[in-house]
Amino acid sequence: MSGRWLVGGSVAAAVALVAVYLAAGGASYEPTAVADPCEPREWRSPDGVEEAAEQFTLSALDGAACELRVSRETLAVALATEEGRREFAAEYGIDDAELEAAVQAGLGRAVDDAERAGAISPVVATGLRAVVTNLPVDEAIALVNDASELFDAGGGLLDRAGDLLR
Repeated sequence: MSGRWLVGGSVAAAVALVAVYLAAGGASYEPTAVADPCEPREWRSPDGVEEAAEQFTLSALDGAACELRVSRETLAVALATEEGRREFAAEYGIDDAELEAAVQAGLGRAVDDAERAGAISPVVATGLRAVVTNLPVDEAIALVNDASELFDAGGGLLDRAGDLLR
């Protein structure tokens, strides 16, 4: 084969690749829209503590974001640091009481979702609702950011909920 055939074949392959890309809709790329946090999301069957904690965290963020009328992603970034919380509150005109109420509502939604998914029993969910509605805002935000404490078998919030029922 001569070099001209190789160059010609390469050009033809490149043109075909671009044509296939355009035919598949590649020219009209749009990012995926941000999901509405007020819409319920189905829980997967959690296989372990990490998956249950992840789903609980996402559900709590959805619930709080719905209350505040922002995206889950916006709220997650805001709750990551104290400075982020202050900037978020200033930008959206939210005071500490509103933020606390939204976070507690989000935790309540997460408990409901976890119970529906079978990640926690109805008895534990009842006690846990009492615990999360009385958590100080810093502890509530910490739980939203990382729910692994909730599902920790040694001294987590599930143990505290069980103590409330005794």
